Amino acid sequence: MQYLPEQSSLPDGPFAFAYTVTVLNTGDVRAQLVARHWVVTDAAGHREDVRGLAVVGQQPVLAPGEHFEYSSWTRIATPRGTMRGTFFCMTEQAHPFEAPVPEFVLARNQALH
Repeated sequence: MQYLPEQSSLPDGPFAFAYTVTVLNTGDVRAQLVARHWVVTDAAGHREDVRGLAVVGQQPVLAPGEHFEYSSWTRIATPRGTMRGTFFCMTEQAHPFEAPVPEFVLARNQALH
């Protein structure tokens, strides 16, 4: 996670953050990442649900052991918040499954003290 001062509006926000996610196929069959659901929460408790097809315009198909990495960004109203999510995936045999993304912190360096 990286704070983006050039995309933020100081001193009152919103505050912008970039993040990088690596998706790794730990299964034993090929699978495609089809959609995502992000839960973005700021320090005031405001929650935004972001849903959509693909990630950064792509729906990668990963063989066992392969990975896909992408970077994106988000804005929140406070200098600190969190994100967590779920990737919705499908095997080649058309079996759907979900892959959770554990919560991570969005924070301006100055907001950590």
